[in-house]
Amino acid sequence: MFPLRSIALLLGCGLLAASPLAAEPRAVPRFDEAMTAAQGQTVYFNAWGGDERINAYLDWVGAQMDARHGITLVHVKLSDTADAVARVLAERAAGNLEAGSVDLIWINGENFAAMKEADLLFGPFVPELPNFALVDTERKPTTVIDFTVPTDGLEAPWGMAKFNFIYDSDRISATPANAGELADWAASQPGRFTYPAPPDFMGSTFLKQLLIELTEDADLLQRPVESDDLFAQATAPLWSYLDGLHPHLWRSGQAFPTNGPAQRRLLDDGEVDMALSFHPGEASSLIVAGQLPDSARTFVFPEGTIGNTHFVAIPFNARSPEAAMVVTNFLMSPEAQAEKQNPEIWGDDTVLALDRLSDEARALFEAVPRGVATLAPEALGPVLLEPHPTWMTALEDDWRRRYLR
Repeated sequence: MFPLRSIALLLGCGLLAASPLAAEPRAVPRFDEAMTAAQGQTVYFNAWGGDERINAYLDWVGAQMDARHGITLVHVKLSDTADAVARVLAERAAGNLEAGSVDLIWINGENFAAMKEADLLFGPFVPELPNFALVDTERKPTTVIDFTVPTDGLEAPWGMAKFNFIYDSDRISATPANAGELADWAASQPGRFTYPAPPDFMGSTFLKQLLIELTEDADLLQRPVESDDLFAQATAPLWSYLDGLHPHLWRSGQAFPTNGPAQRRLLDDGEVDMALSFHPGEASSLIVAGQLPDSARTFVFPEGTIGNTHFVAIPFNARSPEAAMVVTNFLMSPEAQAEKQNPEIWGDDTVLALDRLSDEARALFEAVPRGVATLAPEALGPVLLEPHPTWMTALEDDWRRRYLR
């Protein structure tokens, strides 16, 4: 997904559990009732604002909502999803139970797990949305399981992500097939590779990808971290790998890009030869936008890379939950999903089952260009499941302790 920072600190301090006011569940309206109530409402959509293409797409969504339903959509641009989660938490502590500042939030992983655990979410509302019936929950099981946590209708799937590498094909002829070959390549090309500093989500995903491959028992990662000793044992191969890799990185591993876009600018500027991505169509999209050279291409590890789904959710105290439901239903519509999948717009893969669509709706996807740098679906390789969210927060903490200067 996109920038997420742990709110484990809040959980660790007991602040979620210690909120003085418990929220009584609000009734979820039928969708036709929500459609009627939504007219004239404003939805404050709290979503990462670090990518101009995504911001432009949300502008398009806002125009559609205004024209079709009289809903005003305000994109509250976040640099960190945890900021919105913390705001919802603070509002509950202050007794604000029905007039919150967040109507819709772009979320997944650890932040969803924390909000669900603390009863900070509205719903379950997703089963009421007509377009949810079009979601491919069978062949894309992460649309209902978020980092091992069942969604239970509390968040709606918005897009699919799969970890991949973008590289400059003018400089690299043979791409690495696994972590070991990546380390060998980095050693042979000093200064030509780096990764974003965790807790940026892309950097954290890189750590998880390596951990799945390097740890002795990857199945262990599907359960919460049970002890410090177990974490140390499971992650020892990862830290050993990074200790060996870092001296060969850009700036000798003494500095790291702040996020994915910063790393991609290094690739575009010719300072490095690879970048990381969570969207198989992103390289093609960035070529079209003039933000990567025409020689940019994509590769994955043949044995598999991490895949997940990103979602939207409605906080328990949203001021306009009805309009937020209408917006969410539109985000899952064939029209909005096909628009989003176009690499000239965003390049984010759909959550829908195309065989459930009408001929007219399916034609929208058939008209989407794949893009020169996008791998065919059959070339993307197996999907590796995300570890339980507790592994991500522990990895980020340990990485900062070991490598931040």
